[in-house]
Amino acid sequence: MSEVIENVSDSNFANAVLEANQPVLVDFWAPWCGPCRSLAPIVDELAEKYAGRARIMKINVDDNPAVVEHYHVKAIPTLVLFRDGEEQQRLVGVLGHEIIAHAIDAQL
Repeated sequence: MSEVIENVSDSNFANAVLEANQPVLVDFWAPWCGPCRSLAPIVDELAEKYAGRARIMKINVDDNPAVVEHYHVKAIPTLVLFRDGEEQQRLVGVLGHEIIAHAIDAQL
């Protein structure tokens, strides 16, 4: 995992994501999820590309049920883009670098 990616949890989600002064891409994932592992290198690349302009965070769905339930995450991997404390866009499944980058660019 990229050093730029932050792990977030039920206890710090509001502070880390909703109060962030930059757009935040949250990767809802689980260690047993094959598609999540396939998406991980793309998320790592994007974290490096957008360092300083957008924050990339991961949340383990098994360990953080409150956030998962609150945002009605039903499938993983799910990527949710937040800006100014509000969900802006949701991407579900293994998507290409360009699609995710376009979504981030739209929030910058």
